[in-house]
Amino acid sequence: MDTDPVPLPEAPDSSTPPTLAIWSGPGEDVSPRPPEPAAPSGPPGAEERRAELLLDAIKAAIATQGEHRLFRAGKFAGLFPTRAGASSEAAVWAVRDGLLETVRTEVKGKVVTEWVKVTPKGVAYVHDHDSPKAVLRELRDVLQATRGGVPQWMEDARREVNDLSSRFEARAAGVLKRLDELADRVEAALRRAEMAAPGVAESVGRLVPWALDALEYLDRRKSGGATGECPLPEFFHAVQGRYPGLTLAGVQDGLRRLHDIRAVRLTLGAEMTEPEYAVVIEGKLVYAVGR
Repeated sequence: MDTDPVPLPEAPDSSTPPTLAIWSGPGEDVSPRPPEPAAPSGPPGAEERRAELLLDAIKAAIATQGEHRLFRAGKFAGLFPTRAGASSEAAVWAVRDGLLETVRTEVKGKVVTEWVKVTPKGVAYVHDHDSPKAVLRELRDVLQATRGGVPQWMEDARREVNDLSSRFEARAAGVLKRLDELADRVEAALRRAEMAAPGVAESVGRLVPWALDALEYLDRRKSGGATGECPLPEFFHAVQGRYPGLTLAGVQDGLRRLHDIRAVRLTLGAEMTEPEYAVVIEGKLVYAVGR
């Protein structure tokens, strides 16, 4: 018996663009929306805004390989910022034109999350549409950010240089101080060696018996950090401590002899509070002694 053949279902027209389900959240319409026209109408500048969002999304997908959320959701990043307005239209545009390819979809209740990846066509789109204007805009942003950071960088560099200069000066001053102290100690040691040399010590000792102890006291005083010459009252008491029977007149006479052989230097010194200790040298009144 002849029967009419059962017709096979028609294959879907490959030229028909796919639809993209856009979900806004629980309780809203979850039916697929039809694809938007190639050039949606809107207020002035809307088309440029959609193109900018599309370009930024594809560039972000190219920058990081793998799959991406189509839309941002809370703290989770996405290629497009929102599911409404120009952002939603740009997302539909990207999937419809094959710039982005849907790889999987997650459904939790009435919330659908689409995961996409960039296609070779999307890479070519960025190459063809990343206009000099967009490049210049990015360059402007970089220049502005860099320009804004230069004053702070200069201030930080200036502060670091000043700190380094201060540390260097402090270290240099410390080294110079130690060198000066060492030089004083060496000089004092050389003077003691000269005074202790055979013949010298004997001749000086005959003139001034307490000379070596007095000179050593002056050296120790200077190496200990004392500034200026030693006042004669201090000098007298230091010498008398080693030679209890020594009189003030004896010390003054010994100082004149040491001054004559250039073993000490007598100067006016500081304020003369105890004039009885002063010594007259070459018609001048002196009140301090040094090496």
